Amino acid sequence: MRKGVGTSPAPRSWRGEDRREEPRRPQAQPAPARPGSRAMDEEGCAERSRRRCAASAFMLAAATGFLAIAALTLRPISPGVRAAEPADALAVLKAGFARPTFIPHPVDNPPTAAKIALGKRIFEDVELSATGTIACASCHDAKLGFADGEPKGKGVTGRRLVRHTPSLWNVAWSPLLFWDGRASSLEDQIRFPIEHPDEMGSTLANAVDRFSRHDSYVRAFAEAFPTDGPRISPRTIAQALAAYERTLVSPPTRFDRWVAGDPGALTPSELAGFAIFSGKGRCSSCHAGFAFTDHGFYDIGLPGSDKGRGGQIGLSAADHAFKTPTLRELAWTAPYMHDGSLATLDDVVRHYESGGVTRSTRSRDLPQGLVLSERERSDLVAFLEVLSSETPPQPSRETWVNAAMPAARAPPADTTLVSQANKLFHPQYVRVRSGELLTVVNDDTRTHNVRIYDPRFDYNSGAQEPRETVTIRFPGPGTFEAFCAIHPSMRLTVVVE
Repeated sequence: MRKGVGTSPAPRSWRGEDRREEPRRPQAQPAPARPGSRAMDEEGCAERSRRRCAASAFMLAAATGFLAIAALTLRPISPGVRAAEPADALAVLKAGFARPTFIPHPVDNPPTAAKIALGKRIFEDVELSATGTIACASCHDAKLGFADGEPKGKGVTGRRLVRHTPSLWNVAWSPLLFWDGRASSLEDQIRFPIEHPDEMGSTLANAVDRFSRHDSYVRAFAEAFPTDGPRISPRTIAQALAAYERTLVSPPTRFDRWVAGDPGALTPSELAGFAIFSGKGRCSSCHAGFAFTDHGFYDIGLPGSDKGRGGQIGLSAADHAFKTPTLRELAWTAPYMHDGSLATLDDVVRHYESGGVTRSTRSRDLPQGLVLSERERSDLVAFLEVLSSETPPQPSRETWVNAAMPAARAPPADTTLVSQANKLFHPQYVRVRSGELLTVVNDDTRTHNVRIYDPRFDYNSGAQEPRETVTIRFPGPGTFEAFCAIHPSMRLTVVVE
């Protein structure tokens, strides 16, 4: 049984104490013969076999039909557009989980082989910590899905940290990092664990001093950053680490084969689980896209006084809200949640059935009164498992991982009205004249926000409730990037001319 799937604690070798042997999913064992089976004749065996095949075929057809209905239900139909046929709707639903075709990189930190190799070396180097005992890889262990297998980890002081160590899978696509979104990029994220007194207890300046003593590091930085001087600096350390972490792309699983068109890649139980995931369970409301996360922040009803995103941005509407984690490779990253309080996937499903703590900030995206049968719960867990590799995963080596970014997008729309709906700005790229007001209306059922971090213009709309409108006057010409601080995948680019 793989880590996090059953109800028993993970073996010690999966928790980091002894990593000499890699855990593997055990092979399924034949079911024991039922009492009286020796008296069964060949005709009875054949009849039972036919019934089992018929039952499997029925489950597969039912699950596929339910998925088609879920696709039609979950995707709004634009006015004047006729609803697609069920098969088309299922194709659209599957396409929403398709793997990407490139890794996004910031313009000022393009990847190179030398930079990525240097970042991996730094990631595994204990000299980043004050005591020379803790590396990034100590808490983000590749054999544990780049997590640590603990409810709450420990750093240089030996004290338990406040939150659970998140996995690093697919962080290249994350607009904000940490459970509370305090870091705006991977380059920015690096300093937090290094400087935290209970994690690494050091500084980037101290890392510069230590690395500069090693000729091999001096040469590696010179190769990775040939035009920078001094080459070993807090900035280049952060850029190398970030370049490496962007390569931690989760590998394809059987789910990806099914999305790509292999109808036999998933079992009937897994298909039924996906129907629940995309339908009555409403899991896909937040666990969307290739990485199975919308990168938003939600209060899911877990007990505790930690205010999460609300405490970080000073917005009470986001109290107790934490970042939606990726579901990729989750069978290797137990326990779960920001506080590590849920040990197994079954525990996670049962939490959403119970609804958790009732409070005003609890997300309206969560299912209300969810009731699952034992079979449905088992099917849902079976589907969640198929998002993980059969053996300890390694970062993807697909050809697109090193592909170039796509060409520039289409020109901006000339409009002074932007809508917020389905956790998106519409349109996402606009142009206004200098002095004009931009109006943003919340057409969604969720609380949103408009936030602009810019030396020229620091703007925060506060909590923008459904049907509320905000108007923004920009200080002058230029390009401004806005986002929702609660659902940071909502991005809006405004060109002021």
